[in-house]
Amino acid sequence: MAIKNFKAPTIVQEKDYADKILVSKFMTTNLITFRADQSVLEVMELLLKNSISGGPVVDEQNQLLGIISEGDCMKQIAESGYYNVPMNNLKVEDYMVKDVDTITPIMSIFEVASLFYNSKRKRFPVLEKGLLIGQISRRDVLRAALALKDL
Repeated sequence: MAIKNFKAPTIVQEKDYADKILVSKFMTTNLITFRADQSVLEVMELLLKNSISGGPVVDEQNQLLGIISEGDCMKQIAESGYYNVPMNNLKVEDYMVKDVDTITPIMSIFEVASLFYNSKRKRFPVLEKGLLIGQISRRDVLRAALALKDL
């Protein structure tokens, strides 16, 4: 597994303005997380129940192990039908993405917007000292841009 943590470059700006554009101001901290040993069926239920498209997979210490998404569940559904494998026997660890790009809470919204633009990612986990503290989505960046328009 490769967790790639993007580091925030040094930004030379007025401190008050710089503080207003940080990921930490716009990230979601109340996350629905998953465990590697959970069933994919349970993940599907939680995705639908909470109207989310995916979420981080963490261990007991809240260290990031991967991400599971609707797309990963689609793969499981397709394989289950093709190989005639019961869907309730499969675990998150077999379908989650383990090669996860992460960011820090001190990155600017503009840097994250660029990362989203240049990748196919829909969300980035936010890590601090190796632990998951939040997540930022494309929608969060759009909200941030609207909030910053009057600065």
